[in-house]
Amino acid sequence: MGSHLPYSNSVRFTPMPRETIVILDPESNAQWPLKAFLENEDYNVIPVNTIEKARKKFSEFEVSGLITEYWINHSSTLETIRGFKKAFPEGYVMLLSNGELKENEYEETMDAGADDFFLKPLSIKRILLHLRKGLKQRQNLLQKKRLADKLNQISLIKQHSG
Repeated sequence: MGSHLPYSNSVRFTPMPRETIVILDPESNAQWPLKAFLENEDYNVIPVNTIEKARKKFSEFEVSGLITEYWINHSSTLETIRGFKKAFPEGYVMLLSNGELKENEYEETMDAGADDFFLKPLSIKRILLHLRKGLKQRQNLLQKKRLADKLNQISLIKQHSG
């Protein structure tokens, strides 16, 4: 028996591009299980352990999401989050912390662009659920932006032709 597909050969399916997630965590034992799990869910995952490496990845890749610790080597990641949101305004940011944040720190993280905040330890399944939701919202925002751009183009064409 040969392989036989129930669909015509002329039908082509375009796979969704894999979304790229940067995991910024100084502890490799925290990065690798999450990386393996997300790659199994078909995400392109880039683990980094320093703020500088994360910023470099933002300039090298189209990044859909950032999962980061609040503190990396005694520095908060607020400027990293702001830089990520400047490069990718629709990008999703999940902030993780080993301890509670003070009220003003929490407010600053939300103002910087964090979409979700969780205390560790956190189940990988919960991370995935929130990541999916955040990336779906990102896709919706990008779609609205594309539609608005098309409407603007149509409006300009009508203005010039009419």
